[in-house]
Amino acid sequence: MRAPSSRLHSLLAFAITLFSTTVRADEWPQWLGPKRDGVWREDGVVEKFPPGGAKVLWRKSIGSGYAGPAVVGDRLFVTDRILKSGSRNPTNGFARSALPGNERVLCLNEATGDIIWQHEYDCEYGIAYPAGPRTTPVVAGGRVYTLGAMGDLYCLDATSGKPVWSHNFVKEYGADPQQWGFSAHPLLDGDRLICLVGGDGSVVVAFHKDTGKELWRNLSSAGAGYSPPVIYNVGATRQLIIWHMEAVCGLDPESGKTYWEVAFPVKNALTVPMARYHDGKLLVTSFYNGALMLKLATDRPSAEVVWGGNHDGERPEKTKTLNSIMPTPILKDGYIYGVCSYGQLRCLKADTGERIWETMEATRAKKDGRMNPTSPKPIEGPTEKSERWANAFIVPNGDRYFLFNDRGDLIIANLSPAGYQEIDRTHVIEPDNPMPGRLVVWSHPAFAHRKMFVRNDHEIVCVSLAK
Repeated sequence: MRAPSSRLHSLLAFAITLFSTTVRADEWPQWLGPKRDGVWREDGVVEKFPPGGAKVLWRKSIGSGYAGPAVVGDRLFVTDRILKSGSRNPTNGFARSALPGNERVLCLNEATGDIIWQHEYDCEYGIAYPAGPRTTPVVAGGRVYTLGAMGDLYCLDATSGKPVWSHNFVKEYGADPQQWGFSAHPLLDGDRLICLVGGDGSVVVAFHKDTGKELWRNLSSAGAGYSPPVIYNVGATRQLIIWHMEAVCGLDPESGKTYWEVAFPVKNALTVPMARYHDGKLLVTSFYNGALMLKLATDRPSAEVVWGGNHDGERPEKTKTLNSIMPTPILKDGYIYGVCSYGQLRCLKADTGERIWETMEATRAKKDGRMNPTSPKPIEGPTEKSERWANAFIVPNGDRYFLFNDRGDLIIANLSPAGYQEIDRTHVIEPDNPMPGRLVVWSHPAFAHRKMFVRNDHEIVCVSLAK
């Protein structure tokens, strides 16, 4: 009896060792994850949520803000805002008046949510939707880089929180904070921290990551906009894509030299989603102006228009392609998946912009927090029960998708040209920001260590997504 038992123990030990070495774990060190593409590549993730919903590991109180968290090692980094005594946020998000308060950079224990350190600085707001900072921290090489809503760029020591260097874009570059403040997530590329700044000739600026010294600056525009800078390999050329309110541009990331520029004037500088590149095509999408698809040449740095969205307006009955307000769409296998102006999750053909289907199910709340799988039919006219600015962040994981909507629901779904099929959903966090005229949570989650980390204006929550 001993020999079989011993052999069984050996086999079990081997299986455990094999599983532990093949299951992939990832961090979330910046906007849209390790590769800045919004793909969650971890294994060992739930197929469906357990009875009662995803298990909450911890909840901790923090201040308000739209900035998503970054997770590296055993630490989580997030920014928030604390109002001065006697001040309060407006209920109308478009109100712009002097609003005293402080911005903070928080370092939390990833396993418990306890605060390890915080860096706080005075920051009076004068922008619309003044709940707090917008950009996700960038964490690398023992440093944390953060950008506040009024243009305060900090490099902090990740261990202690002590400042290494800093800049203020308004004071140093004469940059306009714009209506919704500084919202473009910084990009770290080698020794360069690349930021949308603004000002004459300095729409985009590269700083040395260790010293903060300016390395180069380029581009002028009436507004820098809000779209995060991103780098793609196009043929043999690395191209830094900058989308400001007047044009989409391709730059050399090392020197800042302009490779190409395609005019695309955008109303209210609403260049919010990040540009997406796949299989020779580059997509941008704006709330008012619709989408623009460019073809990037692979033999030399150049771009040409493949198709453009309509300019008839953002109402559901007027939009033809994709008029996104916030979420960055997905390009996969010749199709586009993204959320339009009034909450319509749409599938389009990448070659033409033709709509294949749309549904409101991903951005609607469900009374019981769950729903059965469905496959919607195409909708040709106005979408019933549509809602302005309703949205959901879309994160691929393997062959399915995790969607976090602004009602606080996390959804597992299949997206394909055949339609939207919801597998399961769980309610994670309460929407609590009233500025759009309804309660929302407009913060992109982080997915790391088989967990999801997400915040609203009162707390940050960690839920387990491990099998």
